[in-house]
Amino acid sequence: MGGGGCSYHGGVEFAQGVTGLIVLVLWLLAFGATIFALIHALRQRPDAFTAVDKLTKPIWLAILGVAVLLLLLSFAGLGLFAFIAIIATGIYLADVRPKVDEIQRGPRW
Repeated sequence: MGGGGCSYHGGVEFAQGVTGLIVLVLWLLAFGATIFALIHALRQRPDAFTAVDKLTKPIWLAILGVAVLLLLLSFAGLGLFAFIAIIATGIYLADVRPKVDEIQRGPRW
C-alpha cells in the first residue's frame, strides 16, 4: 500500500522527541531552581533560619544538596527522585526563602 505522507512510525518518533524535549526542559528548570535555592541558603546567616522558626541552615543545606544529587541521578527524567527534589526545592523557595529574606531585610513598608 502506497507511500505518501508521514508514516505512523515517523509520527510516534516525532511525538517521543517532543515529549523528551519537554521533559528535558522541565528537568533543567528544576535543576536550575535547586541550584539557586542552594546558593541562596549558602549566602544566608545561620541565625536567620532559626529566627523564623525554620530548620537550621545546615539541615537546609543538606536537604538542598541531596536534592541536587537526586536530580543528577534522574538526569533528564522526572522520576520519583526528581519529584522528591522538586518538592524539597519548592518548600524552600516558597516558605523558607521569603521569611529568611524578610528577617534579614526587615519589614517592607
